[in-house]
Amino acid sequence: MSRLTHDRYCDEITARTEALRATIRGADLGATVPTCPDWTLRELALHVGRAHRWVGEILRTRATEMVPFEQVPENAPRSDDPAALDAWLEEGAARTAEALRAAGPDEEVWSWAWEPSTGFWARRMAHETIVHHADAALTAKTGYEVAPEPAADTIEEWLEIVAFVRSVGDKRAAELTGAGRSIHLHATDVPGAEWLIEFGEDGFTWRHAHEKATVALRGPLTDIMLVFNRRLAPDSDRVEVLGDAELLDFWLEHAVFG
Repeated sequence: MSRLTHDRYCDEITARTEALRATIRGADLGATVPTCPDWTLRELALHVGRAHRWVGEILRTRATEMVPFEQVPENAPRSDDPAALDAWLEEGAARTAEALRAAGPDEEVWSWAWEPSTGFWARRMAHETIVHHADAALTAKTGYEVAPEPAADTIEEWLEIVAFVRSVGDKRAAELTGAGRSIHLHATDVPGAEWLIEFGEDGFTWRHAHEKATVALRGPLTDIMLVFNRRLAPDSDRVEVLGDAELLDFWLEHAVFG
């Protein structure tokens, strides 16, 4: 499955933020987010809005070096007024998507990763918002769905991120080795949405394939994506794990960022 277009990533930023806003509207903003237990639902929403504004500042200034978070004018709502938080989230997403559309995908700007471009940030902010919408939905106990294309690309981007952090010396990701072991991700509802992650002595690689592996994770694509992002437990009855479940647990423990 291929990457999405730049415009589609921009669409996902605003659409997912709208879905996040709908999820938290009327919810207990003081509730602890089970998948990010250091945050309340309000703090999760503030994190998303601040991320959008930080990237927006990188785009606005065409920064070639990291922009310190404290230099970003965020105007976060200081009260607990849900309406103020809702409007603030909407504004931040809209402005960032607008800046991304105006820049296009090929402008060179600073990023923390392998691709210093506006296109990198469009993709990153789309998936950042997709995954944190899942956090909000789990907290508020509401439904959650993602279209097949962005769900698959969220998995693909996460593989790229883990490979990158391993390449720059992350100690946990450095342990993702071991020749002869493999993980098969198999979405049962989307043809072709399959990944084979193969471990070697020098790390891991992945490709799209339907092959026998040391462990297989099977289920709907959205649920596969949620497990892979540690938003759904692999022992959930929504997915099926076949083979060496400890290898999947090992991956989920070591495939981290930040």
